Amino acid sequence: MLLTFLTGMGTGGGLIIAIGAQNAFVLSQGVKKNHVILIPLICAVCDAVLVAIGVAGVGTYIASSQVLSQVAGIGGALFLFCYGLGSFRSAFKGQQLDTDQRGGTSLKAAVLTTLAVTLLNPHVYIDTILLVGSIASQFQNPGHLIFGAGAATASFVWFFGLSLGSRLLAPFFKKQLSWRILDTLVGIVMWAVAISVLKGSLGSG
Repeated sequence: MLLTFLTGMGTGGGLIIAIGAQNAFVLSQGVKKNHVILIPLICAVCDAVLVAIGVAGVGTYIASSQVLSQVAGIGGALFLFCYGLGSFRSAFKGQQLDTDQRGGTSLKAAVLTTLAVTLLNPHVYIDTILLVGSIASQFQNPGHLIFGAGAATASFVWFFGLSLGSRLLAPFFKKQLSWRILDTLVGIVMWAVAISVLKGSLGSG
């Protein structure tokens, strides 16, 4: 059972560690010390719920809806494009935040933006519901549940590690150049993911 759990952790970790829109957002907010517990908690809980859905076998049904996939893909790409544009604007203007203080992001804005970055990206459904769900189905009961628990645990470990660990980078971001670089990288990642999602959505048509 331990091996199954670790296999689930390895699979889940391998899927989420790659730099993407969600990770870029968590990292940037962690550096700013914006809701460093709430933001990773939302990301991890969303992953855990989606993994549970996938383990329950719902992934195949959702994937069969072409219209739902396209609508989610186009909407997610639009959001990521707008967020990336905002990052590029911040990079152009430049900012020099006192990283010893919290940023001005409100609780409501933090929650809504985190949910949007997490749930409007179709890749998260592919990784959690479809991929993790399909792999979990290869294990006999209760193995599939243990595998899913391992994948969900990986999300908690990763997102909290990313958010809290990013605080170690805070001293580097007292310089405006550091913020310009981070904002530019976040913008590039957001646009790259948006293009990928849009191509996938239109191509599925």
